[in-house]
Amino acid sequence: MEVGGLTSAEADGILVRHGPNRLPAAHRPHLVARVAGQLRDPMIMMLCAAWVVVLAIGDRQDATIIAAVVVLNTVIGVVQEVRAQRAVDALTQLASPHAHVRRDGVVVVIPAADVVPGDLVRLEAGDVVPADLRLSDSSALQVDESAMTGESVPTDRAAGDEVLAGTVVSRGRGWGTVVRTGPDSGLGRIAALVASSPPRPTPLQRRLSILSRQLVVVTAALCLVVMALSILRGESYVDAAVLAVSLGVAAIPESLPAVVTVALALGAHRMAGRSAVVRSLPAVETLGSVSVLAADKTGTLTRGVLVARRLWTPDGPCDVSGDGHDVYGEVVGSESAEAGALRLLRDAALCNDATLGVRDGDAWRAVGDPFDVALLVAAAKQGITTDLLARRWTRLEGVPFDEANRSMRTVHRDRDGHRLEVLKGAPEAVLAMLAPGPDVEAARVEADTLAAQGYRVLAVAENRTWVGLVGVVDPPHPDAREVVEECRGAGVRLLMITGDHPGTARAIGDAVGILRDGGEVADGDAVAAGAHAGHVESIDVYARTRPEQKVGIVDAWQATGAVVAMTGDGVNDAPALRRADIGVAMGGRGTEVARQAADLVLVDDNLKTLLVAIGEGRRIHANIRTFLRYGLAGGLAEMVVILVGPLLGMPLPLTPAMILWVNMVTHGVPGVAFGAEPLDPALMHHPSPPPSRSILDRVLATQIVTAGLMTAAVSLTAGWLAYRSGGPLQTVVFLTLGLGQLGVALALRAPRGKGSWRDRGLELSVLAAGACQVAGVLVPGLRDLLGTEALASRDLVVLLAAAGVPGLFVATGRVLARRRDHGREPAR
Repeated sequence: MEVGGLTSAEADGILVRHGPNRLPAAHRPHLVARVAGQLRDPMIMMLCAAWVVVLAIGDRQDATIIAAVVVLNTVIGVVQEVRAQRAVDALTQLASPHAHVRRDGVVVVIPAADVVPGDLVRLEAGDVVPADLRLSDSSALQVDESAMTGESVPTDRAAGDEVLAGTVVSRGRGWGTVVRTGPDSGLGRIAALVASSPPRPTPLQRRLSILSRQLVVVTAALCLVVMALSILRGESYVDAAVLAVSLGVAAIPESLPAVVTVALALGAHRMAGRSAVVRSLPAVETLGSVSVLAADKTGTLTRGVLVARRLWTPDGPCDVSGDGHDVYGEVVGSESAEAGALRLLRDAALCNDATLGVRDGDAWRAVGDPFDVALLVAAAKQGITTDLLARRWTRLEGVPFDEANRSMRTVHRDRDGHRLEVLKGAPEAVLAMLAPGPDVEAARVEADTLAAQGYRVLAVAENRTWVGLVGVVDPPHPDAREVVEECRGAGVRLLMITGDHPGTARAIGDAVGILRDGGEVADGDAVAAGAHAGHVESIDVYARTRPEQKVGIVDAWQATGAVVAMTGDGVNDAPALRRADIGVAMGGRGTEVARQAADLVLVDDNLKTLLVAIGEGRRIHANIRTFLRYGLAGGLAEMVVILVGPLLGMPLPLTPAMILWVNMVTHGVPGVAFGAEPLDPALMHHPSPPPSRSILDRVLATQIVTAGLMTAAVSLTAGWLAYRSGGPLQTVVFLTLGLGQLGVALALRAPRGKGSWRDRGLELSVLAAGACQVAGVLVPGLRDLLGTEALASRDLVVLLAAAGVPGLFVATGRVLARRRDHGREPAR
């Protein structure tokens, strides 16, 4: 190893020993593990048990159909998991991919993944540090460590100091030797902790898991009782087993896992089209249950770009217009105040180490300390550019900003030989270096006033004479107030979290409308001490908050029963993102570790996109409840038919193969369409149901029972009439039961206006499912498979008419319920 860096041969050998400079990826289950996860669903396990029984009694035809249903559900679930993972993989490419290193005595650009311990890395303003380095040379080097530490102010780094992977050079330049890479770096260790943390089960997972276990236990007990009674009644063991299996298959909505998976996948696909990438499918539904949204101020509620908005000189105040780094704007004040503002902006641009590059499209490329950039942009709005100043002024010396003095000093000389000393920094530091006087005292008072209004204040002096104050602010995002109002309308509590001073935080909270009457601003130290836990519901804003304190905020709100979504973009935000019910990372300015820890990534860094995602989650939750209403009503109808039919003196009305066909056709195809039903606008005008509420509540259970009993009654009536007349009992019940359920599906459609056929997915799926159901009677091959018989055309027409009765009954009930509950939350 040479002092001037590594040779290519040395670097290749080290790369083999240490591995690439990449963060440890989250554990990815193998295909076998994914399949096993799908098969662990209680309802699928029940079907597997039914398959074993049917195979044991020698009914290979029914066993084949049951196996096909299990395989289909498993394949759908695994495919959707893999597709979601691929979408996440694409996001990892957002990280900085290159580094400047000295190899073989020359500086070359290499992929950051190829950086190895011992490499000598060159750092310049704007560079992302590719690995943990120990600095060997530093020239006014400042590093933005906010991604690692949460500190918003850049930190000075000198030779001998370490700089960490993932931080950003905001000013100066330097050289450093790589000491740790990949998983051994500080960034890598945090990433490994995040990757190893198990995700929390979502509200939907918890509710469906409870429902599945309840259904399986009740169904298994019922099957055993029916089988025992059948044997005691003198029936053969085979016939009793067939009846028990038929009952078990009828009771299980075996398409529910597939329908839920497809519904979540479709929601994830729609959200991806709206710049919200979902990392795990169940997170889509959890979004619909969010009741508290804790949002970072910077870059979400605000633009994330510091802008000089207010100038104050001895000649009077001025306002500065314009947004971001766009140099088109005006300085507006009295004539004398504008003259003083020109002098103030000239000095602020001279005492400055930032650069403002040429126009790139509609944006300007700025590099350096955010405060310095804001001053350069304000000066450029008055025609004072760095090129213009460089032609007139020469910098003779300079003392960069440091935390001890909280100021920066530069000395210049113009072409005429005049000497100019400029001081810039915190008002208390700069004003303390000036001779006392009325202007200085007035400046102190005005600095306090601007700070109370939410400004970050800089003071400027030349030749030890006060020149003026600059009020810098991170302005609210244009959509911020609208998002706050929409969140309130949807019953979502929006909190603001910031590292700013409480006064600044309160000003921003007022500006965007987050602070309610009587709302509190909590300090980060109070959060760390746990003092906020007893009264979190009165807190709207958290100020002076460090990233590690966000975990305490999440815990305190979750203790109240809230479902918490947390936004973050830094490395130290990762634990809080993982702890929250929904972790939301920023795709544009977020770190790779934050994206890895999050459940949702906002590609456009826009909080309004998150609100769209919450609406998507509520839509999916409502659609899954609708499918449960539909699927369980169908299962109840099938159980009643199987149990009551023999009591009426009829043979077994349906075989296991017929039941599986009915469930696969009537539940599978329309079930996917239910998952794609449009959003009912009323869902975003009231709070989401609490996670503690059962997914199968009293209202839903009543609707399931009434629809199920009506469908069963019509099917049994048709079957009894066919049996009395010597007709094909099982075929009639098979056709009436399936078509009756499809009529109920149409009656449960979501409210919709006029639209194209592309908006009529449920209607089209019902037509397709109805055709498949009729084909089970008309197509010879399917008749042989299912054991049905051909029906006359006249009988088909009569059965079609009878099958429409349950749907008409449910539709009439919904119309009456809407009239009764007009103005309340939707009945879906």
